[in-house]
Amino acid sequence: MSEKRQRLARAVRSGEFIIAPGVYDMISARLADRLGFQALYMTGYGTVASHLGLPDAGLATYTDMVGRVRQIASGTETPLIADADTGYGGLLNVAHTVRGYEEAGACGIQMEDQVSPKKCGHTLGREVIPVDEMVLKIQVALEARRSPDTLIVARTDARTHLGLDEAIRRGAAYAGAGADLIFVESPESHDEIRTIAAALAKKTRLFMNVVQAGRTPEMPADELKELGFAVAIYPGAAHKVAAAAIDSSYRYLKEKRTLIDNPTPVFADMHTMMGFPDVWDFDARWARAKTDEAAE
Repeated sequence: MSEKRQRLARAVRSGEFIIAPGVYDMISARLADRLGFQALYMTGYGTVASHLGLPDAGLATYTDMVGRVRQIASGTETPLIADADTGYGGLLNVAHTVRGYEEAGACGIQMEDQVSPKKCGHTLGREVIPVDEMVLKIQVALEARRSPDTLIVARTDARTHLGLDEAIRRGAAYAGAGADLIFVESPESHDEIRTIAAALAKKTRLFMNVVQAGRTPEMPADELKELGFAVAIYPGAAHKVAAAAIDSSYRYLKEKRTLIDNPTPVFADMHTMMGFPDVWDFDARWARAKTDEAAE
């Protein structure tokens, strides 16, 4: 894990621009891991939806999520940035969360300044804690991490109800507290994205959430890079597409009572990706060993 952590930290600190696709289970994680991305992003929305079948509204616990971090991090070679919501409570909870996520294999840990229970960042009704409280959370997170290469991502959800100026003010404060990356959630226009970059990109490293059909209009990665963003995450790149494909296949089966000529694409390489060739080789080797032993 230390090598992955160092690799991600070195890339971010050297000014490389990183695209991180959202992963939420081991199939999405294995698929992304094969493609050579510099980081993966464990999406809270997708993970809560797939693991619990519930909305990303503060219903998942630390225990629910740290188990998913461990599973994804241990099963992939790409550094993982993981959503840790609000740190799951007060300052002591934040310290526990950072240590637990780090031990589970997270190379980057994202925490937000929402009140608990939190809500998905592209929904209404989000409230934020005072700036000073979040600054303390960041300081606790920095002290709690065992490796300086574990990146702390500080997110503010202030834009939606308190305005862009307040969100930028908070971003600057969180950068001043020592957060490695600053994440201003849900700007509502390309001009707002540019304003965030102009205000903060020279002071800190910026983290951008690119959500299909969210509150923020999509902007190509190359433009984000030019503006000075360091990391762009795509949390919905997998679970929304997977849900659409599964829904299509199920509907076809319900209507046609067969999967013959189903137009939904099938991933033909599933056995290989899941490691069945290794299982078959193992079985063959030990079958021969049994045969040889019996012959003796």
